Amino acid sequence: MSRTKDVRQSVEAELVFDPLVDATDITVHNLGGEVRLTGTVPSYLQYLEAATAAQRVAGVTKVHNNLEVVLSAAHERDDATLAETANTVLLINIAVPVGVEATADNGDVTLTGVVRYGSERQAAEQAVAGLAGVRGIKNKIEIADDADPVDVTLLVSDALDRNALILDDSEVDVTTNANTVVLAGHVRTWAEHDAVVAAAWMAPGVYDVRDDLYITG
Repeated sequence: MSRTKDVRQSVEAELVFDPLVDATDITVHNLGGEVRLTGTVPSYLQYLEAATAAQRVAGVTKVHNNLEVVLSAAHERDDATLAETANTVLLINIAVPVGVEATADNGDVTLTGVVRYGSERQAAEQAVAGLAGVRGIKNKIEIADDADPVDVTLLVSDALDRNALILDDSEVDVTTNANTVVLAGHVRTWAEHDAVVAAAWMAPGVYDVRDDLYITG
């Protein structure tokens, strides 16, 4: 069996295996380890989980998620109801600072506000991702902290050195351009990749993380 076919079949098997994904209408394409998912899923949470499932498969170096969220009638919500629910969820989530707000337009939720850490920005997105009626999320939350780029680079580099998921034979180069952390180099697995990106978002003052990492597989 060719490697191309092996990766595609492995991703298909992982999608079927994952209890959080209905793989009925998902098609998997693979070109040299770059996997593209097309078709439809019944929720935004499944849209995210399908990509996560594909990333778990050995040999996958990149995932292009071209899935479309097609809600069932039971999960449809008018925008006013969806926005009200999203704002309630944000307000009661202790990981999301006060002042973060949500609006909805045809099921697309837009998040706005100001936070100090990238992890708070991610927490807001995660809080609303599983709500019925969500078709997509636009995260426009700003990060207000003018940290010294040199300090940010050192903080992220030290965090990577401490992380048990990042193996010694991985090579990650961390640089900072204003409030953007740039990650380059290579890691072996998606688990390592996600650990590196998460560490970068934890540093204060990080407005964006540019992911130029290569996954060797």
